[in-house]
Amino acid sequence: MSQRMTVNLKNKPCYDIIFTDSFNELVPEIENLDLAGRRFCIVTDSNVDPIYGEELLKVLSEKAGKVVKFVIPAGEENKNLDNIKEIYKFLIEEKFDRKDCLVALGGGVVGDMTGYAAATYLRGIDFIQVPTTLLAQADSSIGGKTGVDFDGYKNMVGAFKMPRLVYMNLSTLNTLPNRQYFAGFAEIMKHGLIKDEFFYTWLIDNLYEICDKDPATLEEMLVKSCSIKKLVVEKDPTEQGERALLNFGHTIGHAIEKFMNFELYHGECVALGCVCAAFISWKKELLTKDEYYEIRDMFVPFNLPISVDKLDYDKVLELTKSDKKMDNGVIRFVLLKKIGKAVIDETVSDDEIKAALEEINFDEENGL
Repeated sequence: MSQRMTVNLKNKPCYDIIFTDSFNELVPEIENLDLAGRRFCIVTDSNVDPIYGEELLKVLSEKAGKVVKFVIPAGEENKNLDNIKEIYKFLIEEKFDRKDCLVALGGGVVGDMTGYAAATYLRGIDFIQVPTTLLAQADSSIGGKTGVDFDGYKNMVGAFKMPRLVYMNLSTLNTLPNRQYFAGFAEIMKHGLIKDEFFYTWLIDNLYEICDKDPATLEEMLVKSCSIKKLVVEKDPTEQGERALLNFGHTIGHAIEKFMNFELYHGECVALGCVCAAFISWKKELLTKDEYYEIRDMFVPFNLPISVDKLDYDKVLELTKSDKKMDNGVIRFVLLKKIGKAVIDETVSDDEIKAALEEINFDEENGL
């Protein structure tokens, strides 16, 4: 079981994405990239390290000059500049130079932080993505967006830095807690909603296999999902236009994530943001009522939330204004014209955002 996909930038191959079921093929890939004999630093977190840290270190040691490991505390709250400083300090003490390489082993937080450290240490060194969560495999490991949160505001400090390789060992999904697995699925659903109605339908048709983590279905799902993101990234690598469509569900989603003090997973907040964006699309007469309710309800069988308790509409609205996707004081909202067709809209009003938040606010007293 192994598939390869190439991301091209400026009509030239930039990096490959490998879909496989073990770490065994990483050694020949390192040789192909002329990285054999280099020093490697595995950056991982306290959740992933006990499961895969030593295994990856052993694999890399077959061809590396030296392999070291740096472990950060797990959790979004640790995605900050303080921990980036600790990575820099470790690399300096280990005498890493520009010819050496970082390896991101983990989910989106680890990938974003490792990529940002690689983009900025010595003005840039190589890095490899080895994503171990569904969210990272389907979305965050592809496209070269790196960064950290600043005072709790999502990804406010960052850089574009393309990896040398994205290596997906899909068997790592077997050790992923179910809640985290389904949170990652929100990004996959998003890809279908914004770009591919047939893929969206395929996801629904394969609901049971996806929920059961059937290996063949997961591989097909990830190849399809990554193909969508690859095409968008190739057209717009630094988010000057079409790539902004990938932010569907993220403007309100990030605001809810911050408002909830990161008690909800990123993917869970994206699901809530997608419901809000679909609701606004309906109210703007872009979607029909039936289309809105179908989109909303299809998150439920994938164990994703469509409502949340005790939202403060004014505070969440204020947080949307701090989103990095603001353009000259105007929120560049991503809405749906239909399933599989997203558009950028700069006319969404505060009242429309509040109405969407009211739609997803769970009233415990009335059960609404």
